[in-house]
Amino acid sequence: MTRRVVVTGMAGFSPIGNDWEEIRGRLSAKQSGIRYIPEWEIYNGLLTRLAGPVANFTLPAHYTRKNTRSMGRVSLLATRATELAMIDAGLLGDPVISSGRTGVAYGSSVGSTPAIADFGRMLINHDIGNLNATTYLKMMGHTTCANVALFFQVRGRVIPSVSACTSGSQGIGYAYEAIKYGLQDVMLAGGAEELCPTEAALFDALYATSTRNTEPELTPRPFDRDRDGLVIGEGACTLVLEERERALARGARIYAEVGGFATNADGAHATQPNADTMQVVMRLALQDAKLEPEQIAYISAHGTATEQGDIAESQATAAVFGGNTPISSLKSFTGHTLGACGALEAMVAIQMMRDGWFHPNLNLDNLDPRCAELDYLTGDGRSIDAKYIVSNNFAFGGINTSLVFKLWET
Repeated sequence: MTRRVVVTGMAGFSPIGNDWEEIRGRLSAKQSGIRYIPEWEIYNGLLTRLAGPVANFTLPAHYTRKNTRSMGRVSLLATRATELAMIDAGLLGDPVISSGRTGVAYGSSVGSTPAIADFGRMLINHDIGNLNATTYLKMMGHTTCANVALFFQVRGRVIPSVSACTSGSQGIGYAYEAIKYGLQDVMLAGGAEELCPTEAALFDALYATSTRNTEPELTPRPFDRDRDGLVIGEGACTLVLEERERALARGARIYAEVGGFATNADGAHATQPNADTMQVVMRLALQDAKLEPEQIAYISAHGTATEQGDIAESQATAAVFGGNTPISSLKSFTGHTLGACGALEAMVAIQMMRDGWFHPNLNLDNLDPRCAELDYLTGDGRSIDAKYIVSNNFAFGGINTSLVFKLWET
C-alpha cells in the first residue's frame, strides 16, 4: 500500500528574489535577474560575462563560525533555504526532525568551488598549504545534503541527488518516493548552486553561453530563433514533503500534492539531449500520477535557451501533450541555476498554480521554426485555472526528470 505525499513548506533564494512575493513581482513586471559580472573580466578567454546572482543573501546570528565551518556558499544557501522552509512548514524544532523518520534528499552540480581550488593548488604546487578536513566537507559532491542533515540533526535517510541540472528535481522525486513507500514520514528536498566562473567556462567551451554582454536584459531567450546560448545563475530551494495523513493530523498548511515522478537516462550521449527518452520520462510521470496528458494545465519547461536542448524538449513535449498545453521557462528570468533549477522551478510552478497565474517566456519574440508548435506563454503571462501541472528537467549525462503536482483543495 502506498501513501500520499504533500508539500507543507517551501523557501528559496533566486536571482529574481528570495521569497514568493518578491519573485511574483519580478515575474509580473517581466524583470530579469541577469547581470553583467565585471569581476569575470580577469579571466582570459572567457567569452560570457553574464550571470544570475542571488542578491541580499544574509545569515542570522545563530549561523556561527563553528556550525558553518564545513559549509561553502552552496551549503549555506541550501541550509538557510531549508531552515526557512521548515519554519514555513511549522516543523523547525519539531521532534520528528531528529526521530529517524525525517530524511534529506538534496543536491548540487558540484561542491563549493573555492574548496576545490584549494585542492587544485595542492596538486599544482606540491604543498598542502592550509588544507584541512573542512576543506573536503565544502568540496564534496554531497556537501549540501550532508550539511543540511548535520545542521538540523536529521537522523533519517540522506539521499544525495548530485545530477547537475536534475539535482533539485531528483531530490524532490526521491523524497516523494521515500515517503510514498513508507520509508520516511517527512523529507527535506531540493537543490542548490553557487555562482562560479568555472561553470560559465564549461558552457563556453561547448559554445553554449550567451555573449550578449552589453544586453543582459535580452538574454537568455528559450525557444527563440535569436537565442545565442544560456546564462548561468545561482540559488537554492527546499520543499518540505510530508505524508498526507500526518500533515492533516497536525493541521499543516498544504501547498500541493506531489502527484507523480519519473526519472530515466538517455543511455546515448553525455551532452546531446534525446527527445525520445524525454518523451518516455514524461509519460512515466503521468502514469505514476494516473493522469492523461490532457489533464495537465501547465508545463514548467527546462528551457535553457540552447539550440539542441530547446528543439529536443519542445518536440518531446509536443509528442506527449500535443500543442495546446501552456508552457514557459523560468530560466528566461533567472538563467540556468543548475543544481537549484529543478527545485526553484517546482516551487514557482506550485505558487503560480495556487495564484491561478503563470509567467510568460521572457524574450520569446520570434519562435525558432525548428521548435515544435506549443502554447508558449508570452506577453503578460496568463491566468489559468490549473488543477494539475508538470515540471520537467534534463541534465548532462542524459538524465531526465518529470514531476507532477496537484492543486491542494480543502
